[in-house]
Amino acid sequence: MKIGFIGAGNMASAILRGMVRSKRFDPAVLSAFDTQAQKTAMLGEELGIGTSRSACELVEICDTVVLAVKPNVFSVLLPELREALKKRDALVISIAAGKTIDYIEGLLGYDAAVIRIMPNINATVGAAMSAYCCSARVTDEQRALAEAMCGSFGEVMPLAESMFPLFGVLAGCAPAYSYMFIDALARAGVKNGMAKADALHIAAQTVLGSAKQILESGTHPWELIDRVCSPGGTTIEGVASLQADAFDAAISRAVDAALEKDSRI
Repeated sequence: MKIGFIGAGNMASAILRGMVRSKRFDPAVLSAFDTQAQKTAMLGEELGIGTSRSACELVEICDTVVLAVKPNVFSVLLPELREALKKRDALVISIAAGKTIDYIEGLLGYDAAVIRIMPNINATVGAAMSAYCCSARVTDEQRALAEAMCGSFGEVMPLAESMFPLFGVLAGCAPAYSYMFIDALARAGVKNGMAKADALHIAAQTVLGSAKQILESGTHPWELIDRVCSPGGTTIEGVASLQADAFDAAISRAVDAALEKDSRI
């Protein structure tokens, strides 16, 4: 089965690197096209994957086509490709935010096998959190392909399409919130006399380890908090300060604000 990517930008490149480096996918079955020919050529040389000279040429040789272009390109691109995709009966995988399966099927003009996947920026370091949903025509084999693809650059879960906007906020926006928290910890370290590079390394590794603790232990975060908080100790003092400054409420408001903004786009 040949898998082709239309678009070779940052996210597509991260996904392709993950697929190749995981050794789950032979580079010989992968191909890419981008309007910036030099970008396609460089990626092909780096990963040993095939390259195409046009989107139509790619579709003609691929059983799975990954749409890795900006959402505003869909309305022009998909009508151009519909006949070739229909003739090939290709699986269409979209990584575009905000474009529903119904929207994609409407532009294609036929009952296509469509999967939406939503990875986040952490795909670039092989630690993404991705979700996917499928149209009615998607087979178990095609679903397994999407899971293997996403699993090559992080974690993946099936999710109802109605939950995609919220997933986009929790997984897509939250890395920025995490970066802010890590930087705030590091700056507090600088304020108290530590070199920024040292403080940043300590903060980032501590957050990484804390996330790993939650995922691997299956323990509720507040139980872990209680374990760290000794009676009358320094940690509970800091936790109480965060609560007094409405830390939880600030995070909740940020999620609500991002979700409300998404509904207006």
